Amino acid sequence: MGARRKGRIIAFQVIFSWDLNKTGIENLYNLEWLDTEKDKITEESIVFAKLLIKGTLENVSEIDEKIRQHIDNWDFKRIAKVDLAILRLSTYSLLFQKEIAGNIIIDEAVDISRVFSSDESYRFINGVLDSIYKEMNDK
Repeated sequence: MGARRKGRIIAFQVIFSWDLNKTGIENLYNLEWLDTEKDKITEESIVFAKLLIKGTLENVSEIDEKIRQHIDNWDFKRIAKVDLAILRLSTYSLLFQKEIAGNIIIDEAVDISRVFSSDESYRFINGVLDSIYKEMNDK
């Protein structure tokens, strides 16, 4: 597993925990809960994770609004917390990390959802992110 994939997974876990527990980000952001030795997590993964966490949480209102615009026939409040964390993280990347190809961001989100979410979640996540990506490229 590459450094960026590990970074995305760490960021996803922090964003999920932040949303679930509604606690201060400081305790999560310092990543003291990680066992970097056991999981062989590199400094590159940690730096990338922190970039994603900070960017996502600083822009969460804009990100949530973008997600709301692209969920047809679905209530934002009913999105599973795991799926919402993946959507937030990936929407941040689509909106603010233009140097990363959109298809890579979406593929990573789908892969993470296949591991951490329900069997059908990857389709929902793929559909929402693909819709956001297409809207961005139509402008």
